[in-house]
Amino acid sequence: MEPRFDYRKAAPGVQQALLACEEYLRKCGLEPGLMHLVKLRASQINGCAYCIDMHWKDLRALGEGEPRLYGLDAWEESPYYSERERCAIAWTEAVTEIKGTHAPDAIYQKARRQFSEKELADLTLLVATINAWNRLAIAARSVPGSYEPAVSKR
Repeated sequence: MEPRFDYRKAAPGVQQALLACEEYLRKCGLEPGLMHLVKLRASQINGCAYCIDMHWKDLRALGEGEPRLYGLDAWEESPYYSERERCAIAWTEAVTEIKGTHAPDAIYQKARRQFSEKELADLTLLVATINAWNRLAIAARSVPGSYEPAVSKR
């Protein structure tokens, strides 16, 4: 696959705008592992190879085990996730597939039992932000494989 364009060079403000969201999210209080699970799940739904590669590596660098990574696509049938994680993943799917789901009340109510209003607003921004990154990477045909995580447990 050949990249179509490099949005970082063509329009640096695009990346700066999304990085401002990332900076807010880094400080919002949501758990880093949970945030990367959400990013990986949304990227799986959207079929963004670049972001799947990135967030898989980020989770591994945080010490995430392979069963939880392999099981994420079938999280509802996998025993590896806490109730909080399940609610975050369900909310991620509902918001990512917003046209078809319109973020159902039942999923919102379950998420509200695990997340405060602020946390749910932050989680929703996280989902919106990774969806924006996915769309940019897919449209630009960003090539996966070269990403190296900044964080490492090693």
